[in-house]
Amino acid sequence: MEGLEMDIVSHDARKFIGMLLKKNGYVLEQLLSPLVVLTTPEHEELKALARACITRHHSHHYLGFAETQWRLFSSEESPRVKPLLYTYRVLLTGIHLMRSGEIEANLLTLNEEFRLPFLQDLIAQKLSGPEKASLNGAEISFHEVKVNRLRQELETAHATTRLQELPSEETRSRLSKLLVRLRLNPPVRGIQ
Repeated sequence: MEGLEMDIVSHDARKFIGMLLKKNGYVLEQLLSPLVVLTTPEHEELKALARACITRHHSHHYLGFAETQWRLFSSEESPRVKPLLYTYRVLLTGIHLMRSGEIEANLLTLNEEFRLPFLQDLIAQKLSGPEKASLNGAEISFHEVKVNRLRQELETAHATTRLQELPSEETRSRLSKLLVRLRLNPPVRGIQ
């Protein structure tokens, strides 16, 4: 489809489960995405187990990713809208996760909760303009203040969340057993 951006990523099950246990928000977002091309009962089982792996320390993933995106954005000669939108998306996802225990990675859906009026303009600018749409100095200063406020909000959400410190031993054991089953009897050998 014209105008559609899509990333397709795959991992070995062992690597994926390892990243899941290392508080990697990226794999949570992949696994719990509403966009599914192919599913199996094992996929549904892994999704349920992933929810039991969500901890307060996922905030570190989102703070780090936001910092990387902000650094990319602010170091460009003509700062582009795309990394700025990523910065906002990961900060809002992290705050939402710390507050609710649920992954939400859709910026439009997140903004229904956070109500940041300028996000609509940024999204429209990215969608209607060239890939390299950029911002001026005053706009950059405005967004720096907003991003710093959201960073602080994520740090506060981390400090006050009721999320667990670590996945339980039972969850780890169930993930291990699932991995063994996947190795012995892979559910999908290839897409026909």
